[in-house]
Amino acid sequence: MFGCIVAGRLVQTNLQQVDVNKYVFELPDAYNINHIVVFLLGTVPFEPGYAATVHLLWPNKSWQMLGALSNDKPSAIFRLKATITPEEAASMPGVNAELGISIEPIEAVEQQLQQMRQQPGGSSNAMVVAQKQQSPSAQGALQFAERTLQSLFDYAMSFATRPDASMGAFGSGAAVQVLPVKAFEDWYSGFLRKIQRGDL
Repeated sequence: MFGCIVAGRLVQTNLQQVDVNKYVFELPDAYNINHIVVFLLGTVPFEPGYAATVHLLWPNKSWQMLGALSNDKPSAIFRLKATITPEEAASMPGVNAELGISIEPIEAVEQQLQQMRQQPGGSSNAMVVAQKQQSPSAQGALQFAERTLQSLFDYAMSFATRPDASMGAFGSGAAVQVLPVKAFEDWYSGFLRKIQRGDL
């Protein structure tokens, strides 16, 4: 029903059912994972009225909610580096983590997402964290900016590639990633359409 992709690795479909409507992916060498894509395989949609929450579990830590999947949003990209500090990672090199998926009624999923958004920074895998108290209008603007930047980052990183010898000055093996300008243009066009439809 679910799959996940870590950049540079094969697609994982080795989902283990651990309880009724609860599933786990084992993530080897998890600290070296920057982003992970989690998605519905498309073979079995959620039953009407159901969706799923996505969580991450590091050894000796509690489950951390990353986000959610639904029939309307069948895939998502999550940043894992922000879920553990470098000091914690240094104490457990090469450690495995678990990616958990819990199928629940949509109302319960929406409630958990709302609670996650109310936490400082908006979520455990947020790219930008708010540090000080702000007025409600400033908080709304900050949340909008965070969601917008996260959307742009997630979309653009899905097109990131390592340069090869055909790219001239970069050369193969360079320690950089390349993003095509078309990815930004496509994201911007889609963003404007959402604004015009009133989806934001």
